[in-house]
Amino acid sequence: MIVSWNTTNQCNMFCDHCYRDAGALASEELSTEEGKSLIDGISRAGFKIMIFSGGEPLMRKDIIELVRHAGQRGLRPVFGSNGTLIDKEMAMRLKEAGTMGMGISLDSTDPEKHDRFRKLDGAWEGAARGMKNCREAGLAFQVHTTAMEWNYDEIESLTDLAIELGAVAHHIFFLVPTGRGANIEEEALRVERYERLLHRILDKQRQVDIELKPTCAPQFVRMARQKGMNLRFQRGCLAGLSYCIIGPRGMVQPCAYLDMELGSVRERPFDEIWRDSPVLNRLRTQEYGGKCRLCKYIGACGGCRARAAYYHEGDFMAADDWCRYPGGLARDEAQD
Repeated sequence: MIVSWNTTNQCNMFCDHCYRDAGALASEELSTEEGKSLIDGISRAGFKIMIFSGGEPLMRKDIIELVRHAGQRGLRPVFGSNGTLIDKEMAMRLKEAGTMGMGISLDSTDPEKHDRFRKLDGAWEGAARGMKNCREAGLAFQVHTTAMEWNYDEIESLTDLAIELGAVAHHIFFLVPTGRGANIEEEALRVERYERLLHRILDKQRQVDIELKPTCAPQFVRMARQKGMNLRFQRGCLAGLSYCIIGPRGMVQPCAYLDMELGSVRERPFDEIWRDSPVLNRLRTQEYGGKCRLCKYIGACGGCRARAAYYHEGDFMAADDWCRYPGGLARDEAQD
């Protein structure tokens, strides 16, 4: 079970696709003590992995204290970061506090393209330097890439670069139009190219030793099984089943891209929200609509619930149209 906490809205970047619309510090973000109480509730709910994300989580002055507290509560602390703030001292402090892994964003082999997407000069060099500092501190890290039309042909090269930089994994995130990402929806991969890229990633997995994982593309589990591949991932979309997210002010959501507030941890303990939320319990029924309901891979894939909601007027139980199985193309393809 995995939970993600957007520890802050602060960020030193202004990325085109940010689901949190991060940048400035949001008012009334959870305090240190409120954060520790949240962590306690996460532990009671039975979660095992806790992702500290943002914004940029390393902009929180108490982040080391929070990481240490998570470890003391039996959680496995990991990060989603842009990497630019990981100097040698920070890498060592994170390692000593019990951080088990860093996810660092890198969207292109071309520094100029990455910097343009991330809206920060030197972002690529900063991420690569952060990875180097992690490696020297003995802190495992993986590369995170957002797959778009403009970097569609770079994904395998980015895997090779991740290996060269010493990453233990390369996770490829598929755009879901939420937050600022809704402004660039037309840059998202359409159905045929979406599935074609998933095939490419799985084929690349056969060739490399590090872990490759498509994210927000649950059909990859079905495709891996069709290819006879035995991956450790047994389920595509985890929203409400074994994953959720908490925002900077303590509002719980089913996932980062389903912008539905289920309750505040300031008003009710996290473990109670996780147990009792009507939305989460409806997701757990897996009673999806359309062709998802009829699909024999319903238990392995589940479709992207956030993408279903975006293209079906908020119906998060609708079919995920970004899928070619079974039979034919589900949506009009604007691109080859």
